[in-house]
This record gives sequence, C-alpha cells and structure tokens, in this order.
Amino acid sequence: MKQQTLSRNLQNRHLQLIAIGGAIGTGLFMGSGKTIHLAGPSILLVYAIIGAMLFFVMRALGELLLSNLDYRSFADFSGDLLGPWASFFTGWTYWLCWIVTGIADVVAITGYAQFWFPDIPLWVPAILLIALLLALNLPTVRNFGELEFWFALIKIIAISALVIVGIIMLVTHYRSPDGTVASVSHLWDAGGFFPTGFTGFVAGFQIAVFAFVGIELVGTAAAETENPERTLPRAIDSIPWRIILFYLGSLFVILTVSPWNTIDPAQSPFVNMFTMAGLGIAAHVVNFVVLTSAASSANSGIYSTSRMVYGLATQGEAPYWLSALSRRQVPQNALFFSVTFLLAGIVLLYAGDSVMNAFTLVTTISSVLFLFIWSMILISYLVYRHRRPELHERSHFRLPGGRVSVVVVFVFFAFLIWALAQAEDTRAALIITPIWFVLLGIIYAFMRPSIRRNARELAAEGVDITPHTAPADARLDDGRTHPDD
Repeated sequence: MKQQTLSRNLQNRHLQLIAIGGAIGTGLFMGSGKTIHLAGPSILLVYAIIGAMLFFVMRALGELLLSNLDYRSFADFSGDLLGPWASFFTGWTYWLCWIVTGIADVVAITGYAQFWFPDIPLWVPAILLIALLLALNLPTVRNFGELEFWFALIKIIAISALVIVGIIMLVTHYRSPDGTVASVSHLWDAGGFFPTGFTGFVAGFQIAVFAFVGIELVGTAAAETENPERTLPRAIDSIPWRIILFYLGSLFVILTVSPWNTIDPAQSPFVNMFTMAGLGIAAHVVNFVVLTSAASSANSGIYSTSRMVYGLATQGEAPYWLSALSRRQVPQNALFFSVTFLLAGIVLLYAGDSVMNAFTLVTTISSVLFLFIWSMILISYLVYRHRRPELHERSHFRLPGGRVSVVVVFVFFAFLIWALAQAEDTRAALIITPIWFVLLGIIYAFMRPSIRRNARELAAEGVDITPHTAPADARLDDGRTHPDD
C-alpha cells in the first residue's frame, strides 16, 4: 500500500504572505520600545545584521530543499545528510520551539482580549483561540494558507501605515506637544548613534533575535506549495526588502519623529506614533494588530509542529499513528497531538507570577533552540556541498558566498551566544538548554530499536524511508546515500 503524501495546495500568494508573516514577529510591535531603550538608534544596525545573517541561512535552506523535492522540511535533509540522529534532534527541537512559542501566544492573546473584555474568565479566550485554529487547520492546508494570508496582511497594513505616517510627519517637520521637531538628526543628536555604548548595542541583540523566530517557516510550508521551484526562491529572495521595509523602515520613522530617549520602554512605540498623528483609538488599533499577530504566530506553530511530527512519524522517529493523513491529506493525528500541548498555556494563566517568570525564561530558551535549528541547516549545507557537489553545480538557487557565508554566519552565532551570556535571564537559558539535548539523547538511545522497527513497518507498507530523501543518482544499491554513510 502506498502511503498518502501531503497535498500541494498552497499557492504563491500564500507562501509569500507566510514568508512575510514569519519575518514579522509580535516583538516588533510590543518589544521594540524596550530594544530602543537598550540600544538607542543603533538598534537599526542590530536588526540589519540579524536580518542579513538569517538571509544567508534561508538561502542555504532554499538550495537544500530544491536539491530534492522529496524533502519536506529541514528535518528531512538533516537526517539524510547527517544521519537519523540529526533528523530526530532537529525535528523534536523544532517541535518544542513552536510549542513553547505557541503557549506564549495563548497567554499573550488572553491578555490582549482582556484589554477589551476585562471581566472575561482567563480560560475563555484561550480555549476559543485553540478551538478556532484547530477548526480552521483541520479541513485543508489551504485554510491555513488563507488564514495566515489575512493575518500577515493585517501586519503589513499596520506597519506600512506607520511608515507612511512617520514619513509625512518627518517631511512636514511635525512638532510634538513637548516642542520636539521630527528630524533625522535624532539618530545622532541625543548621545550619538551608540548612546548606550557597546554594552547597550549587545543588549539589543539579546531581544531582537527573538523577533526573527519563524523566518524559516517558509521552508516547512514549501512541501505543500503548488510549484516550490518557483515560489520558494521568490519568497526567500524577498526577505531583504521585507526586513528593510518592516523592521528598519518602521524603526527609522519612530526614531526620527521622537528622540530615542523619550520613548517609553513599557509602551508600544506604535501606539505613541499613531496617537501623535491624531488617531485617538490608537491603543485599540495596535491591540487588534498585536492580537492578530500573536494569533498568526500560534497558527504558524500549530501548522509547523503538526507537519514536523508527521515527518518524524513517516521516518519512523515518532509513533507510527502520528503519520496518519485525513482524506484531504492533512496530518490530523499530528495536529491533535500538538494542539494538546498548547492547552498548557491555560494552566500558566492561573499559575501566578513566579511561574510566569519561569515561563519568560522558557521563552528565552526557545530563541536559543532556534539558533540550534538554524545551525543544523548550515551544517547540512556544508555536508551537502561535500557529498553532492554535482547537485550544487546544477542548482539554480545557490547560497551566495557558499562556504564563506556559512563561516561568517557561524561566527555571528558565536557572538549571539556570547551576547546571551551577558544578561542574567538569558544566561540562565543557556545553562538550562543543554538539559533538553541530554533528554533527547537519552530518549533517542532508548528509541533506536523502535525507530528501526517503525522503519521496517513503513517499508512493509511500501513507504520508502531513508533512501527517499536522497536524489536517485546519489543512492547506492544497499540503500545508503554515500559511501561515507
């Protein structure tokens, strides 16, 4: 019996907006005030550097996925190129990343809902959100694409409106109630471009890197697009201008309309900008945008975790029943499995401040785990270049700079780890994170026999396991993909 595969029902417009939505995190709306407070105008450089480095990661991801259209995610090619352990560690770590982020979104959305309905019980908006996302994701993958399309569109409109309003205020020399005139000179006239020194500049990286979490989601969605060879390169190559417009553009107008040291770190600068522009309902507008942004993140989390678990199950690295597809080729069991863990967010709502502080720590751990995911993509790329140079030569979507770019990004990641070690809360995350990998290692050691057994069961049903992820011309008669395997 031939196993069903994921349907390719996502269109180009879906993938483009998924890519945009993945590059615009909730942190841009709510956390930018704090990053500006820490780094001053140099926050522009912080976002530009992170964006440039992750663009190289995405180009490596794109070249690998297009080298073999049987790859459904980076867990597939990491397992094919590095071994089964890599697929297991990458897949389950990515699952944990999005589960933690999804729980954070459930908690955040509950807080945003209480802005309008202060008397509503905490569990009601959380349950409604989870039920809504499950109901919309279960029928077809196109539903996910449509939902994410509109969520991303709302974020695009909000940021574009901010940029346009800010440019108008800058050109017309807007004068704030305290007498400050909008001017580009605000980028350097309040202590210089690095007013908080090198320490403040480094502190900006600690928070800003989390805003880019989800940028790799486009790689997971590529397995369900109608024409990945056309849509994936377009989505990835649009990342630079998206970062310039949405991150640098919005922060530029915020910093030029008001001096950086007048921006309240506890308040969204988006609210302040729209309020100064005369929009009296600015708080409501931004609350709506942030609520949909968090819902978008939760939606992406449900989608990506279900596909990752499905991929692990079809590789024999998760229980076989999680590989079941519905009649419309949606991994329904994996979807229910991941949604169950989001319910933990409801528990956190009633747990009190101490647990919420711990939860903040766990969210920071998520960003550290994403560094592991991005690193695995780059390591897989290096092995791919070594083992399959002929595929690289035939590729029409190569990583610019090749191995040199990978080295540069790894140096940057080392800097990020050092930066995260400088603050107490992020330092604690670095100490705790290895526990996850030790736990995974123990589980993998115990699961290896069952992984092999699951693989045999899948093979008996006509499902090709290890070799299916390798190009036909790279396979050997014994099923290995390279003499070194």
